[in-house]
Amino acid sequence: MKFRWFIVFMLFLACVISYLDRAALSVAAPLIAKDFNLDPAHLGIVFSAFFVGYSLFCFIGGYAADRFGARRVLIVAIAFWSIFCSLTAVASGLISLLIIRVVFGAGEGPLATCTNKIVSGWFDRREQTTAVGFANSGLQLGAALAGPVIGLMAVKWGWRVPFVVIGIVGMLWVLMWSIFSSDRPEGNRWIRGTMKLPVSDDAASGKIAEVLPRKPLSAYLKSPIILATSLAYFGYAYILYFFLSWFPSYLMMERHLSLASMSIVNVIPWVLGFMGIALGGFTSDLIFRWTGNALKSRKIVIVVGLLVAAACVALAGIANSVGMAVALMSITVFFMNLTLSVYWAIILDTVEPARMGGVGGFMHLLANTAGILAPILTGFLVQWTKVFTSAFFFAGGISLAGALAVAFFVRLPRKSSASVDNLNMETAHALTD
Repeated sequence: MKFRWFIVFMLFLACVISYLDRAALSVAAPLIAKDFNLDPAHLGIVFSAFFVGYSLFCFIGGYAADRFGARRVLIVAIAFWSIFCSLTAVASGLISLLIIRVVFGAGEGPLATCTNKIVSGWFDRREQTTAVGFANSGLQLGAALAGPVIGLMAVKWGWRVPFVVIGIVGMLWVLMWSIFSSDRPEGNRWIRGTMKLPVSDDAASGKIAEVLPRKPLSAYLKSPIILATSLAYFGYAYILYFFLSWFPSYLMMERHLSLASMSIVNVIPWVLGFMGIALGGFTSDLIFRWTGNALKSRKIVIVVGLLVAAACVALAGIANSVGMAVALMSITVFFMNLTLSVYWAIILDTVEPARMGGVGGFMHLLANTAGILAPILTGFLVQWTKVFTSAFFFAGGISLAGALAVAFFVRLPRKSSASVDNLNMETAHALTD
């Protein structure tokens, strides 16, 4: 039984590496901008380039996970992104950096959907959101590590060296994953015959190709619940990518911190974000146990988390000191990350296993268009206004819109409420067994 948590731990490490890779450019951005003579608008375009490939391959990777298995897709994806992370070190200017970032982003696209799908194969519903939360908490830990690790390495050896080191770490993970992982427990040679299957998974055969979906993918993609959840996820992602791309530069450009000081200060919000993700899944499952209503438990966490995040990020834009700005952004990152696992929990609750990859990839694609928009819009707002205040307020407004979308549009269709209530009661009964 413990081996399934080892699988989650491996996914946790993959998430750590993912954000260590991704945040490396943000930490090193002031040095890169100086080397390549990039102004804020150009730097915003570089940040956004990653998400051009990333957003597209969120969906393509999810579809591939349904067709070929999430384990195989992760092996290819993480090997691919590790290679292109290392190639960042050979960039010679704006154009080469843009090309590398687009392809690098494509490699990272499948991770979240594959993580969700693997958890659905190893855990039953009573623990899925908690498992997803633990795995995803590695994202924020990777970002927290990026400040001191990348910053100090860049100061000592130059900004190119950290990208090579992180790429090597990614390839070591691929080797370990290839040896020990599987899509489902009965397909794992290390524990075969020693643990029971998740009771709620339709894929009893363990062979991806034999699990026939009952509904077309398009039926899920048009669902109001999926569309509204995607909009809320977009609100979360806009703050995330505004913060990930620009907060280090904000601390240096507007608050006049040194690279070494910024690298340390930037750790604080990410540590709280790590705690937020880990607690978000647990909190949602706890409310589920209390209410017996899956959808209500998801809505409460998302709406409260995004509302608090919206208020705090806006206030951070008018903070009168570095300490207050960092404190408010830390609260923002904590509350927005309470919601992260819950978007994926809605997929686990409402989508059949054979469609989870495609639906999750679609939701992830829509949400991560924020990764394209947030860095560019922030860059141009800063270029135009010469300060960051408007960018903070705009990010808060997007988060508020996401909270309202879930509050008003994520609800059960009246004609199917009885069947869904039955599903909630069955699940609640399973949780208390």
